[in-house]
Amino acid sequence: MADPDAWLGGRLHLHQPPPGAHRAGTDAVLLAHLVAPEPGSTVCDLGAGAGAVGLAVAALNPACRVVLVEREATLVELARANVALNGLGDRASVIEADILAAATARHAAGLLPGLADLVVTNPPYFDESRHRLSPVAGKRDAHSFGAGDLDGWLRTCTDVLGPKGRLGLIHRADALEHCLEALRARFGGLAIRPVHARADRPAIRILVTATKASRAPTSLLPPLVLQQADGRFTPEAQALHRGAGLPTA
Repeated sequence: MADPDAWLGGRLHLHQPPPGAHRAGTDAVLLAHLVAPEPGSTVCDLGAGAGAVGLAVAALNPACRVVLVEREATLVELARANVALNGLGDRASVIEADILAAATARHAAGLLPGLADLVVTNPPYFDESRHRLSPVAGKRDAHSFGAGDLDGWLRTCTDVLGPKGRLGLIHRADALEHCLEALRARFGGLAIRPVHARADRPAIRILVTATKASRAPTSLLPPLVLQQADGRFTPEAQALHRGAGLPTA
């Protein structure tokens, strides 16, 4: 196993898949900062991969418990190794389960209804019918969805959350319409923050928070810009990678 990467200014160390496979980066950093869990709450990272987002949440919020959910056996092994590497075995666990499986199969694997107070998730981004897929199996599976899979993914998020549980989601900016469709009737109180690579370019990502069964209105938050004109991180992006929080609305 290769040497681990240092994350969040050294607060966290992560074994990642080999080069060429899907490796956690800035998207995971943004998602880990998106919603601060209440002390004593349980956070579920759905589609956890090697555990970057969930373990970053644990590192940033020492009073919460984290459950990492992943279906690929090699990534489950990496996630468990990362739990041990960071000394988080007392409040982080790993469930091997397919998020898109039937409810009976998910529940049998331990992904139970009402398990979490907060779900964070980075679903696969690309529709198999519209995008050229990677020839690397692990990268392809991490990045691609079939028709209707986003709806199924968010249905599982809803099932996993307890009453008034909260969701934190990152997705492509051009998938906003599909996200809203899948969230409708399940979540309310949406807060949407566009993320831009540079200030003069269209958004590339959206960060969405929502509350299960809420009737609160949707709000659009100020944008987050990741890079300056010279390609260097903005001060806000630098702070996030060091473990500081997202700018407030």
